Amino acid sequence: MTDRYVGFIVSLEKPIRDDDAEGIQEAIKMIKGVVSIKPVVADAEYFIAREQVKANIKERLYLALETD
Repeated sequence: MTDRYVGFIVSLEKPIRDDDAEGIQEAIKMIKGVVSIKPVVADAEYFIAREQVKANIKERLYLALETD
């Protein structure tokens, strides 16, 4: 049996301004089968999660470099 996809999530390399994203959105709309695009706004939750990930990576890097 074959899976059926109903959509895809596209992640950007870094946050970009909404006016700079217009070209990307228009290009995605040109793909056959795309019926809508809903941008995801970087809110406080995004920035908190980003800082938590950075802190976790720093801690793991420190532990990896720690000498006994």
